[in-house]
Amino acid sequence: MDRREFAIKVLSPLVFTVSLFVLWEVVCKGFNVPITILPASSDVFGALWQYRDPIMDNSFVSLWTTLAGFLIATLFGLGLGIAVGWHRAIYAGIYPVLVGFNSIPKVAVVPVLILWFGLGEIPAVLTAFLISFFPIVVNVATGLATTEPELEDVLRALGASKLDVMRKVGIPRSLPYFFGSLKVAITLAFVGTVVSETVGANKGIGKLMLDAQAAFQVPIVFAGLLVLAALGIVLYAATALIEQRFTGWAFRGQQNR
Repeated sequence: MDRREFAIKVLSPLVFTVSLFVLWEVVCKGFNVPITILPASSDVFGALWQYRDPIMDNSFVSLWTTLAGFLIATLFGLGLGIAVGWHRAIYAGIYPVLVGFNSIPKVAVVPVLILWFGLGEIPAVLTAFLISFFPIVVNVATGLATTEPELEDVLRALGASKLDVMRKVGIPRSLPYFFGSLKVAITLAFVGTVVSETVGANKGIGKLMLDAQAAFQVPIVFAGLLVLAALGIVLYAATALIEQRFTGWAFRGQQNR
């Protein structure tokens, strides 16, 4: 990594983030904003350190439930996306059902999951799965459905079967779509987990924030938000690194700019 790339990828986000926290601190202290409305960044980091043990304990629960739901969504979304993109008739038949299901607010589904599975991690895992699999299905199906007809005709003329076209061209071509959807899905999975934890759970960052809100411990609420943001950034960055490893060929033009 040269200096220019280091400045763009490391220094720029770091400087902007630090500046944002400094501005936050100055506004809260300068305008005497009550801590029950908006705590200063120093108060939030203080709460983050003071309550580090329960925050870490609940963060681990939220992290593993999010990853579990995301993994299920990835496997299910990839398989269903390939099936939907396999043929136009399947695409036309299943796609409206998927859109209708995705239009249902997942917060309305959580009580049903709690009724079925009780309080705990299972509703959080399932909510993370339900809210994150749709973009994976759509992007994989789109990548397969938009394969150039001319390319398919050439491969068919060379004796390739439908499975050969899908395996040799369709799936590799849809990889940028797939990894792009994973970066969206991992953030949505966190949303699903926290929604489920705030509706009904025994542990998790959402549950911790709900309890802190009831006790008017606003700095703890914002500390939970910072933890969720940090976990989301780490998982997003990890997904981006994997994407670059497997689909670097799709971004060669951008890397040379």
